[in-house]
Amino acid sequence: MADRSDYGGKRQEPVSVLTSRWDVPDAHTLAGYERTGGYQVLRSVLDADPAHLRQQVKDSGLRGRGGAGFPTGVKWGFMPLDGPKPVYLVVNADEGEPGTFKDRELMERDPHQLLEGMAISGRALKSKRGFIFLRGEYLWPGIRLEEAIAEAYDAGYLGAGIMGSDLDFDITLHYAAGAYICGEETALLNALEGRRGQPRLRPPFPAIAGAYAAPTAVNNVETIMNVPWIIERGVDWYRSIGTEKSPGPKVFCVSGEVQRPGNYEWPMGTPAKQIVEESCLGMLPERELKFWVPGGSSTPLLTAEHYHDNITMDFESIQAAGSLMGTTAMMMYSHRTSVVDAALNWTRFYEHESCGKCTPCREGTFWLGQILQRILDGDGRPEDIDILTDVTAGIFQRAFCALADGACSPIDSSLKYFRDEYEYLVEHGRLPDHIERHAGPVTQNSGHLRPNHRAPLYDPEPAKV
Repeated sequence: MADRSDYGGKRQEPVSVLTSRWDVPDAHTLAGYERTGGYQVLRSVLDADPAHLRQQVKDSGLRGRGGAGFPTGVKWGFMPLDGPKPVYLVVNADEGEPGTFKDRELMERDPHQLLEGMAISGRALKSKRGFIFLRGEYLWPGIRLEEAIAEAYDAGYLGAGIMGSDLDFDITLHYAAGAYICGEETALLNALEGRRGQPRLRPPFPAIAGAYAAPTAVNNVETIMNVPWIIERGVDWYRSIGTEKSPGPKVFCVSGEVQRPGNYEWPMGTPAKQIVEESCLGMLPERELKFWVPGGSSTPLLTAEHYHDNITMDFESIQAAGSLMGTTAMMMYSHRTSVVDAALNWTRFYEHESCGKCTPCREGTFWLGQILQRILDGDGRPEDIDILTDVTAGIFQRAFCALADGACSPIDSSLKYFRDEYEYLVEHGRLPDHIERHAGPVTQNSGHLRPNHRAPLYDPEPAKV
């Protein structure tokens, strides 16, 4: 069991804001949501000044929870809200970043919290239409959302004249086709319109010309769920949680070689070690932390040294350490796991999920996978390590969107901190004895299997005719 240390004077206390209804068995239903105060905030803003609502969100310092961390109120401020075109709110629920599963559980357990946040945001943005772009594989969250949307319409919380007011707001649930690239906001908008899910050239940005060439706010599920709390409890309360530049509560997804993986809500700025030790009960027995990622597979790796130095989970601290907060998907790996194996796993994912629009990403991820596979198979050459860095240098910030940058991050950072493991593989043709080689599929989606575990695709003996 974890000790009660002060984590270098950075200790925080857990919070229960976005997850406050998770212990309520029927919180996903309208009755359960209303019984715990649901839709009271929406009722209170039916006649509110939209500009005042936007200012509250801006003053709260709420930053996007989907990866980039851009201030939500500032993003909303870019939108022309009084023009001739309609204004749209699009919730990005296409949660596909490896290691990320916070939005899934938030939608499963408390879908009405998202709907209320969207309706309030609709009032703030003078929008009458919202879309939820849901990851195609999320069947159960989709069922929960469908049920919640139907209940909200029947109760008068959505539709025309909400609760007898002049506020109109409709929500459309759109099931995605299962492409990771559609987590990128402009690819998402293309897919929403029925086009090929590929990123758009920017500018114009979605705030000016998004869905159907109209002003569009694209926000993450968790981001929108923060809005009712900000409006209800005020800016000062919200900013009392977290840090000055990264305020508010945050749901952290912790997975990997820990005793109790899952979603845990803590203030922004909580030490990573405290989250893992107190919520997850630490690493698995007889496993010492070797490396971890703070924000999903597209963020650079950090080491056990960062962890034991009590690095805090906020945008500024993680960036100062050389990584990114991303989706706050903390994946923890022990000394028995090969960093090369992990890098190959992620690279195969990005190779498979590349939309193919631009050459650096389409070709680069393929060749990175080929080289990593060769090294891990024991056939690596000394020059392969330098070739990896050359290829990533030719990809990073040279592709159409950030998918390619994400593919480079685990490779570059693993070479920075664990180059000796790559060199050992090249020199000895095998992993060190204390590291396990993980057999089987590299990812659920890639279709790539390790050579020693791949069923033959054809009969090696030609048929005799």
